[in-house]
Amino acid sequence: MADQRRPSRSSGGPNNPRKPSRGKDSGAPKTRPDPRSGNKSSGSERPRGSSSEQTPRGSSSSERPRSSTSSDSNKRPPRTPGDRAYSDRQSGARAGSDRRTGDRPGTDRGGAYRSDRPDRSDRPERLWPDLPDDITGDELDEEVFLGDLRGLSAENARWVARHLVMVARCFGDNPDLAWEHAQAAVRRAGRIAVVRETAGLAAYRAGHFARALTELRAARRMSGSQDQLPIMADCERGLGRPEKALEIAGSTVANSLNQAGRIEMRIVAAGARADLAQLDAALVTLQCPELSQDDQQWGPRLRYAYADTLEALGRPDEAATWFAKASLVDVDGQTDAEERLVLLGVSLDAETISDDEVIFMDLED
Repeated sequence: MADQRRPSRSSGGPNNPRKPSRGKDSGAPKTRPDPRSGNKSSGSERPRGSSSEQTPRGSSSSERPRSSTSSDSNKRPPRTPGDRAYSDRQSGARAGSDRRTGDRPGTDRGGAYRSDRPDRSDRPERLWPDLPDDITGDELDEEVFLGDLRGLSAENARWVARHLVMVARCFGDNPDLAWEHAQAAVRRAGRIAVVRETAGLAAYRAGHFARALTELRAARRMSGSQDQLPIMADCERGLGRPEKALEIAGSTVANSLNQAGRIEMRIVAAGARADLAQLDAALVTLQCPELSQDDQQWGPRLRYAYADTLEALGRPDEAATWFAKASLVDVDGQTDAEERLVLLGVSLDAETISDDEVIFMDLED
């Protein structure tokens, strides 16, 4: 049997793996892998220089003497004092590099070494908007606070709830600030559907249509709800894709919306038709029995869209009538129907508002 020497301290083996070199991930804390990404945790990787990579199975060192039956011609020549280590040649170290002085050769890939990279340790962290002292989080709906946020710690749930309350408070008057508060809530509760949905609505209100689509799609995947589908279709319009908005409006999923959702989808589809300069088709899209109903939920926006389309078609008298009708049911100030009447030179009185039923128009007529 060949003489077996104890592996040297620098060699890698199953019981004595060589310590990995200080790379860019050296000393970094281990983090849990993202289950959706499919990437393995860094703890499952073999240390660099382990025996499974450097030496054949059963050997514990690259310097282990060969068996006495090996041919002398296959033996590695002895190292001379001026020769480079075999591990250096194997790793592709270039000639002319002086490791004693710390100089390292350049790289063909154009990457910067650690000493050449900018120091980002002094980069300031993002500051989230301040929370007023009078906002406690108890203002949030109890079903959301005790239901949707129950998976968070008590302190985190309170922090997220306060930001959600601020989103609702700033939504109408300061949409940009509402969007900032929504992003703060997403940072700590990004896997809760109601938080992502709130962020999507805040982004939509602030005009960030791409981000709104991202947040609303995430909320739909988590909850399975299609309630915000009209908003998603309108985001497509905002991104300059009216055809995509019409595709969403004509999908089978849109037919499953409740009455309020279907009315909202009609308004979005009519807007998409107008974007494509199809004003007659837009007017037909808005003609429905709900147009004659004095409903305060969808009535103001539906009638306003109908009046706006009539004005675009060059029918100002009819447009004034429907702007007036929209103003009567707009008790919450959802539209600027009264201002549009002033621009048309018409005052809001009983003569302006007629009881005529909607005359449904066919595009073929």
